[in-house]
Amino acid sequence: MNQHRKPRAQSAFTQRAVRVGLFAAGAAGIAGAVPAQAATGLPQHSAIAVDQTFSRADFVHHTQARDSFTVRQFGTVNAATARNQANAVGVGCSVDDHCRSVALSFQIVTMAGEHTHLNAINRGDAVNEHCDGCQTLAGAYQFVVSTPRPFTLDKGSQQKLADIHRRLDALTRSTLPATDLKTRADALAAEVNKVLADAVAKAPKGAERPTVTLHRHLDGWPAH
Repeated sequence: MNQHRKPRAQSAFTQRAVRVGLFAAGAAGIAGAVPAQAATGLPQHSAIAVDQTFSRADFVHHTQARDSFTVRQFGTVNAATARNQANAVGVGCSVDDHCRSVALSFQIVTMAGEHTHLNAINRGDAVNEHCDGCQTLAGAYQFVVSTPRPFTLDKGSQQKLADIHRRLDALTRSTLPATDLKTRADALAAEVNKVLADAVAKAPKGAERPTVTLHRHLDGWPAH
């Protein structure tokens, strides 16, 4: 049996001292994306967002590439759960008849409030089963924007994010090697981070400083 599975390791999360606590949890299967209701500026007790991208390549479909780019604006919350996952699987191919499976998921979550509890889970998982010579890449990027006062992304920021989304789509459909895909995906993530950082710089001030936190988890075969 030729099965490659990397050990499951939780992403390293940064715990914000007062306003936001980030706690990692083990990943489980997700049936689909559950959008959080946007209630920006309106009090609500809790919010949930679940986003997943899944790709499977096999001897029937040698190339499969999927990506998602979601923006969830929670508004003012007491507690929130944000889960982002990318899964890529390559099955039943060979060196002479190789497969290519790519899954990339970008999740942006904005939330307002002080002493808000956030449970953030972000995973990328790539698996090859009987798939020598296959390229399998899973990349999960999660951006958490936390502000003390109600905040929404302005039109300019949303247009910039939409442009990055279009370029992510083009990257996912490209034939670049997995190592180059990782580099390009990281570059797009850096652009998203800058757009969000510039946006929160204009957010209403409060007792706590607005923050942008990036969680990144990449997994892939070949491993180099």
